[in-house]
Amino acid sequence: MDLGLKNKRALVLGASRGLGAAIAQGLAREGADVTAAARNKDAIAAWAKELPEGSGSVRAEALDISDLAAIDALVDRLVTEGGIDILVNNTGGPPPSSAVDAERGDWLSNFETMAANLFHLTQRLLPAMRERKWGRIITVTSSGVEQPIPMLALSNGIRSAIVGWSKTLAGEVARDGVTVNIVMPGRIRTQRLVELDTAAAKRTGTPLEEISAKMAETIPAGRYGTPEEFANMAVFLASERASYVTGAKIRIDGGATRSV
Repeated sequence: MDLGLKNKRALVLGASRGLGAAIAQGLAREGADVTAAARNKDAIAAWAKELPEGSGSVRAEALDISDLAAIDALVDRLVTEGGIDILVNNTGGPPPSSAVDAERGDWLSNFETMAANLFHLTQRLLPAMRERKWGRIITVTSSGVEQPIPMLALSNGIRSAIVGWSKTLAGEVARDGVTVNIVMPGRIRTQRLVELDTAAAKRTGTPLEEISAKMAETIPAGRYGTPEEFANMAVFLASERASYVTGAKIRIDGGATRSV
């Protein structure tokens, strides 16, 4: 199936590893020209070398999403170049914490990085999409926005605010040909997930392999997902074929979320 992504311009945040890297790679394989941004620019350059011949271009950009001046500098360049067609909002998660222990400063600092700065970046890139009557905004959150994950209070709360923003924005720009969607990973085998499992292992004194095996048992699919499986959905939502999908939040979790 031709997804209609050839020569589309995409910006993918958090693209050095994990879900962000997998989405950026998937878009490039479909012929999109990708600006891949993350703090570790060298990691992006490394995976870009492994893309198959015929892929779209990949430009690595060093970006710390907590640095508002750096965000504006990157957006200024992109706007000067004509803007982008596809924006993938993706940030790292905050440290594990219970709701009881998370302090005011934890909420403020993590909200700024994970939410407010994304809202600002998106708002600046929207005008070119609306003018062209075509755009895709895809934001990576977590299954914790539907079924809160223990010891991830900061992530559960802040990402839930992002869902409310995304749904509101979707209704405001749908008539301009811009779709706005949320993708929610379950337990996808990324470095971030290994870090969370490792933290759980240390906290409980349980071997890491046992922690991972017990978690996999709770998933109807019986295993963790792969970054590529997650990226496939994001790439579809970015495509011409998903033109009537907006305001949605889609689970890629092997059936792990139990709510309807």
